Amino acid sequence: MKIAVDAMGGDYAPTAIIEGVIAAIPDLEADAVVVLIGDEQVVRPMLEKYPVPEGRVEIVHAPEVIEMGEHPTKALTQKPASSISIGFKLLKEGAVNIFCSAGNTGAMTVGALFSIKAIEGLLRPAIAGIVPQIDGSQSIMLDIGANADCKPETLAQFGEIGSIYYKYTFNVEKPRVALMNIGEEDQKGSLVAQAAHVLLRDNKKINFIGNIEGKDFFTNKADVIVTDGFTGNIMYKLGESLYPISKIRGFKDQFIDQTNYEAIGGSPVLGVNGNVMIAHGVSSPLAIRNMLGLAYRQVKADAYRHIVKALS
Repeated sequence: MKIAVDAMGGDYAPTAIIEGVIAAIPDLEADAVVVLIGDEQVVRPMLEKYPVPEGRVEIVHAPEVIEMGEHPTKALTQKPASSISIGFKLLKEGAVNIFCSAGNTGAMTVGALFSIKAIEGLLRPAIAGIVPQIDGSQSIMLDIGANADCKPETLAQFGEIGSIYYKYTFNVEKPRVALMNIGEEDQKGSLVAQAAHVLLRDNKKINFIGNIEGKDFFTNKADVIVTDGFTGNIMYKLGESLYPISKIRGFKDQFIDQTNYEAIGGSPVLGVNGNVMIAHGVSSPLAIRNMLGLAYRQVKADAYRHIVKALS
């Protein structure tokens, strides 16, 4: 298995990326090889500072970098030798099994759509966030930012692809799918939410349990939480704020520690013909280390192929 990582993506790249990769190597199975994509003149001297096991890390030269503030489409067009562009080229060619980056999120999303493309039959790809639960389990929520405005049909499809991803990645036969809403009753919410509820309820391919509210976010009411990217992004970042607040307030809690973005590390892009993972721009070495662990699980689960089959 080859896990490609954008060595130049993120506010603290390439140092944090390389340190995270080095820390992750002992955690990963022996069949995992990390492919660092970036300026070789910068990456190789940094990598050589560490005792890297033979054959576990490779470098692919990419002399250009798409900066955080650049326009995604323009940057991908104007910088074909960027680490993100080359990462997607390798993924499309099958030279790597997954591409991960803490770089420009827009470029990662657009790059996925331009290279490996959306799965046929899918309305919109989504970014899925891993949500820790107070009992120690994990749920996923989608979308968390790729689609601010969603039609009911799009939300219904999120429920289906999220269920498939959860089933194969977390080994749960019938994941509980819920719609995030302002009340548990069927007729609650906006016109979009009400229509999405009907579509989710009528989809016999999923285990739809109805609406949940914001108070249920961390209480293991559902395995797959469906919402639009606007609401999802706000909720996800609110959840992530708990950890720094606990640090400021001076208390420690096992659950709160899991809301730290570093504990998860990455968010998969679902609905494209391949494995893509996006990390925080401020990713630390610990975040990169944990992202690589999740990336390995995602490749092993082969969830995207099951989504392709379901939508074909």
